[in-house]
Formats: sequence, structure tokens, C-alpha cells
Amino acid sequence: MEKGFLKTILRSDQTVFTFKDLLLMWGGIDVNTAKKRVSYYLQSGNLYPIRRGIYAKDKNYDRFELATKIFTPAYISFETVLGNAGVTFQYYSQIFVASYQTKEIVADGQKIVYKTLKSSILTNSAGIENKEQYAIASPERAFLDVVYLNKDYHFDQLSSLDWKKVDGLLPVYGKNKRISEQINKYYQAMQEQ
Repeated sequence: MEKGFLKTILRSDQTVFTFKDLLLMWGGIDVNTAKKRVSYYLQSGNLYPIRRGIYAKDKNYDRFELATKIFTPAYISFETVLGNAGVTFQYYSQIFVASYQTKEIVADGQKIVYKTLKSSILTNSAGIENKEQYAIASPERAFLDVVYLNKDYHFDQLSSLDWKKVDGLLPVYGKNKRISEQINKYYQAMQEQ
């Protein structure tokens, strides 16, 4: 029986597990038994502790998966996506996440920055790609997230954005005149380059 619980973890596509995830995976066992199993797996090295209530199979877990497991709903966005897409050139070692609260935490040496988006924006899936174990914004959605939270922001290379997609995603942010004006200014500036 013991090995069956461990096999369930090892066969999972997930690399990061909350205690609640483990309870669901092990269906039918009580909380105290699950706590004992987790404690045993931690002591035997079969689970890697990341932070209280969050575990991984080993040290080679997906950092984006971790970032979106701590607070949910959440998705990878902002400078993390824009840097990977070449829209900003500044390197950031921290992971930027859209969430329901603003907070900076360090988990297993990784700094994660959560930024608050209004619930109607956060839960709107337009421009969000669901990877196997986490969600991540498209460059256009991440761009709009940054514009939504910042009145003036410097972007290095806006020509890599699909401006039709940007325009199509604008309704996610409601009838926000400031964002529409900012988008027009960024578009005009890009055209002049």
C-alpha cells in the first residue's frame, strides 16, 4: 500500500504538489494519514520540501508551476513573459505573476512577485495559454497587464507584438480610456521608429 501512494506522485505530470493536491491524488484517506505519509516521504527523501504545504518530486521542479501554485488563480505574466518575448531587454531573475494579491515571496531561493489584477481581468482566459501545469500570458496579454498597472512604462521592442491581438484583448480590461490612450501612444511611437 505504501508504494502505491508514492507511485501516484512519481507517475504524475505535476512537478509541484500542494498538500491539497496530494489529498486529492490519494483520494479517500483522512488528513492525519496524509500528513504522516507526507512526513515519511520528506524524511526518506521521496518528496522535496519547497515551503510549508508545497512539495516537489525533487529539486528539478518547474519554477513557473511553483509560482502559480502558491496563490490561485494566477498566471505567469508581466516582465517574465515580456522579457522572454524580447519586448523588454532588462533581465529579471524573479518570476512575475498575475494574482488576486500583491506580494513578494522567496520560495526555495526563487523570488516570486505577485501583482494584483481585478478579478474580472484575472479570471478572463483571453490571451492566456494553459500549459500542462500552469497558465502563462501571451506577450500581448502581458503587455496589456503591464499597461493596466503602470501609467508610464518603457518597452524596448514593441514591434514584436501582434497589434491585432492587442486590440482584440483590450475588452478584457473593460472600457478603460487611459489604457486605450496609452496603447495608441505606444503604437504611434513604434510606428515612428
